[in-house]
Amino acid sequence: MKKGLAYLSILVAVFGICALSPAKASSLISVDDLQAGDLFRGESFSAVYYYSVDGFRYVFPNDKIYFTWYENFDDVRWVSDADLATVQLGGNITYKPGVKMIKVTSSPTTYAIGSNGTLRWVKTAEIAEALYGSDWNKQIDDLPDGFFGNYTMGASIDTASSFDPDAEQADAYSIDEDKDLQEAAEIDISSAGYSDTSITIEVGTAIRWNNTDTENHSASDEDKEWGSGTISAGRSWARYFDESGTYEYYDRYDESNTGTIVVE
Repeated sequence: MKKGLAYLSILVAVFGICALSPAKASSLISVDDLQAGDLFRGESFSAVYYYSVDGFRYVFPNDKIYFTWYENFDDVRWVSDADLATVQLGGNITYKPGVKMIKVTSSPTTYAIGSNGTLRWVKTAEIAEALYGSDWNKQIDDLPDGFFGNYTMGASIDTASSFDPDAEQADAYSIDEDKDLQEAAEIDISSAGYSDTSITIEVGTAIRWNNTDTENHSASDEDKEWGSGTISAGRSWARYFDESGTYEYYDRYDESNTGTIVVE
């Protein structure tokens, strides 16, 4: 459940920053103008997204999580709803490490947060006070049970010396860094076929297929375990490959157009 689309919660499409909404920009920008690290939203919905270096959009599930990363909405950019729909969802953003402790609403167990949403059980009140000060019990947010699946369990914090909130925050200087997100490898699709018919990537890398043709194309797994569906002219589709192996794929609109991906 690290970075791939497998961890995409169905709640991404339902929950966003509903209570708070940045003031509307005087004009809309094109998604083509977005840069890695930008914050943006659409016209009709209040959810705010982070545009990652991998080209996906990651959503802030609520305002509490947002404000562990940012102080205000001043840098949020606006795009049209149609443009927003062209950027693939990558998943939910988790709390910034080291800023807060959390617990789920159905359990009193309290956790500190490490990198990439790693939950570290804070075993005693004395440890919590040593880490977060005398008002530690005011530094705990309730996490809706539905978002618990966005986090992973790490080692418990048995002593205050085994967790450093300041160091955790410093290491997570961006959401890309916290999630260990990387640029996607790019493959163009044209009337001549795939621009790279054989590509080798590392485990945990995404590939983005860009349709540069005027006709529809696809990238479809030979074993039918994954597929892009229709990639219309000028559109793109991406997928993370989190397991090693060799993947053969083809274009459903031209089955003579094939490609091979080696993940190692």
